[in-house]
Amino acid sequence: MATINEISKDDLNWQIQYDSTRCTLCGRCVAACSFNAIKVDVEKRRKVLSVGDVPTPQVTTTTVPVIKQIARNASNCVGCGVCSRVCPNGAIKAVHEDESRFNIKYKCEHADSIKRGGRSNLNTEGRTLDKIKIGRISQMTDPSLDAQRHTFDVLAPFGRIMPPEELPFDVNENGNLEISKSMPPVNWIYPIIIGDMSIGALSTRMWEALAIATAYLNEVCGLKVRMCTGEGGIPTRLLKSRYLKYMILQIASGHFGWNRIINTMPEMTEDPGGILIKIGQGAKPGDGGLLMAKKVARHIQEIRGVPKADLLSPPNHQGLYSIEESVQKMFLSLNSAFKFRVPVAIKVAASVTSVSVYNNLLRDPYNIVGGFFLDGIQGGTGAAYEISLNHTGHPIVSRLRDCYLAAVHQGKQGQIPLWAGGGLGMRGALAADAFKMMCLGANGIFAGRLWLQAAGCLGNDSGKCNACNTGNCPAGITTQNPLLVARLDIDKVAQNIVNYFLATHLELKKLMAPIGNSSLPIGRSDALVSVDKNIAERLGIQHVC
Repeated sequence: MATINEISKDDLNWQIQYDSTRCTLCGRCVAACSFNAIKVDVEKRRKVLSVGDVPTPQVTTTTVPVIKQIARNASNCVGCGVCSRVCPNGAIKAVHEDESRFNIKYKCEHADSIKRGGRSNLNTEGRTLDKIKIGRISQMTDPSLDAQRHTFDVLAPFGRIMPPEELPFDVNENGNLEISKSMPPVNWIYPIIIGDMSIGALSTRMWEALAIATAYLNEVCGLKVRMCTGEGGIPTRLLKSRYLKYMILQIASGHFGWNRIINTMPEMTEDPGGILIKIGQGAKPGDGGLLMAKKVARHIQEIRGVPKADLLSPPNHQGLYSIEESVQKMFLSLNSAFKFRVPVAIKVAASVTSVSVYNNLLRDPYNIVGGFFLDGIQGGTGAAYEISLNHTGHPIVSRLRDCYLAAVHQGKQGQIPLWAGGGLGMRGALAADAFKMMCLGANGIFAGRLWLQAAGCLGNDSGKCNACNTGNCPAGITTQNPLLVARLDIDKVAQNIVNYFLATHLELKKLMAPIGNSSLPIGRSDALVSVDKNIAERLGIQHVC
């Protein structure tokens, strides 16, 4: 018999509503629930009937099978909704309970903070980008372009851009230009990067679907899309293949998988598309990476060279005092390893110090920092403490704008390409978000969570599911459980991602054409307006009403 002090259904964030009159007891909901949050149980039903010529009350008791929610912290419902999706009769659904006591009960029982995946649930006043509109439309004397017939240059730099006066060109005795000294490497790529999500955080099939979509976009569709590998390393066969040129290899503070990359370098047939050194990320700034032991499958152990245990990346690169020191050590060593053919960029979490860091990198005498990636508070993660997700970080829009204006103040805009991410593409508005960020100064953007949603992710930004850390992802996206991974149709996922990119490419041209731009509108803040006076003043754009 349960006591009043034990955890109950009412204490949980998500509660199962079950209609026994519509249930046929097919068992699909119980079989589909990867969190073991529901079970088949029995209930006693008391019924009073009148029998005989003279009504005589008669009590009967029957036992009927039902579906019940399990009240337990370790296997609580996350609201993914798989049960209602597979139910043929609409007999069951998960409902969010705002007044739950789950946060208190969990900490009291486990002496630990709650961990989850996804991104911050804090979006109380609406998104800044949704309050910005494209207000400058070219018309009569300054005509707009035809989005269907005009040729557009939709490429962004990954790598250090030299100012004209510093270009190492000389005129030889024959009157021809020749390069007099080495130049920083630059790759011109599509302005939307598939953000860094590792093998381990994602299932192998999900990661491969992203890689397949990337290759198809490049080789069939002609879009120079690049995919960042995440910090966990990649399979050797990919390192040796010609598809490596579409990959941006990431090195983070845990250095997972880098022994394999270094050892494979003599056998590489192509250079990677770039290197990204991760200092921090927007979802949990100042906190290290976290891959739960339950997700460290055998193939993950082999790729990363680790035992089956919780894999914790430090909050910083050990042995490096500052980002400036990392420029001298990590950047120079990685550039040397690839013989200065591969651009090396840096990723940091947006914060109040971002402008200072960017200014210092602009003054770097080595001229080798190939990009500055800013990640805002709405960026996603596979696993983090909830307190970090909800209470640390900085919104991306104003921080990007400040960095761009700081570069303009030095007359060095565009020399270190600015890339921004963190909640971009929410509700499917990737093209609009990317366009607005480029008008505010970004050379390009990166996104991660959106591609998981294209693959069938059941989570949202209001607390639904967000169980990427558990290893029980019901869609097979962020789990290593082979039974759950089998639910993922790799070909369909790749097709969805390709189609979304093609639609986004069309939408980008539809936004560039009205303002009369045939190339990316970097810094075209005159094209933007806002109905919010505070946003307009903060970003230096027109306020309209």
